Amino acid sequence: MARLVLLRHGESQWNLENRFTGWVDVPLSQKGMEEAKQAGEKLRGFTFHRAFTSVLMRANETLRIVLETIGQTDIPVEKDKALNERMYGELQGLNKAETAQKYGDAQVKIWRRSYDVRPPGGESLKDTAERALPYYETMIKPHVLKGETIIIAAHGNSLRALVMQLDQLSKEAVLELNIPTGVPLLYEFDNNGKVLSHRYL
Repeated sequence: MARLVLLRHGESQWNLENRFTGWVDVPLSQKGMEEAKQAGEKLRGFTFHRAFTSVLMRANETLRIVLETIGQTDIPVEKDKALNERMYGELQGLNKAETAQKYGDAQVKIWRRSYDVRPPGGESLKDTAERALPYYETMIKPHVLKGETIIIAAHGNSLRALVMQLDQLSKEAVLELNIPTGVPLLYEFDNNGKVLSHRYL
């Protein structure tokens, strides 16, 4: 039986400061490092065949801490920008509360929570899905079909796009989906790649 663990990176410094982060390469906060260590503790007993992550430091660091915690630093790790966080364009670096004051709560909610409305100069969730899902289908799913155990360390929106597909969520349902930082989400598959179960660890 194949197993796939989706892991949103631990809290970043800009999560802590309530800023739009996107593709800006910010490190984990102290709490984020602790969340990654706790995720590793929850994953003791798993033997991973390979790992996938974005090219951003916060996801890389989370994965490194997890693999060190479980003593599996020698597995193949593939990094690709297809798994990067959604690019927030002109909002990147802005405090979310200040952005709401500037543009209005309703507009910011549309940018953050709609499926296909882009913030200025940035990506919608639909755009993020259009790069993350083909990467999953071509680079990750073949390993699932082989029955391997895999971990993906990525970001709130790239993982929301994957969960949308794995759980067959509608565009409306995915807007309510929040994936917590540093909490492993385990999927189990049958031999045909059909999801049997999923749960947070």
